Amino acid sequence: MTETPHVHEGAHALFVTHRAKPGRRDDVLATWSRHLRPLIEANPDHLAYAYCFDDADADVVRVFQLYRSAAAADAFLQLPGYAEYLAEVMEHVAEPPRLDTAAPQWMK
Repeated sequence: MTETPHVHEGAHALFVTHRAKPGRRDDVLATWSRHLRPLIEANPDHLAYAYCFDDADADVVRVFQLYRSAAAADAFLQLPGYAEYLAEVMEHVAEPPRLDTAAPQWMK
């Protein structure tokens, strides 16, 4: 029996990794909460979003985002609020965020 993938047609996954400066991970979260959380909560193109602290590294933040489409992800990254977030968060991170994309094949 072949299982049919349960996936939103055209969905686009984005994995983000932030490496905070030592001891500054809470500052990264505060900056995200101020700038991005309201945008994400209001964005119907975010199908899922998880903001996580890495269990093994006290300076790492890992974020999973599931967008309705790659175009929706690109549009979100072009918002003025995202640019404001990046400008401020750079004070608290050791390097620019790492962005990895993926094409979902199955989701629950």
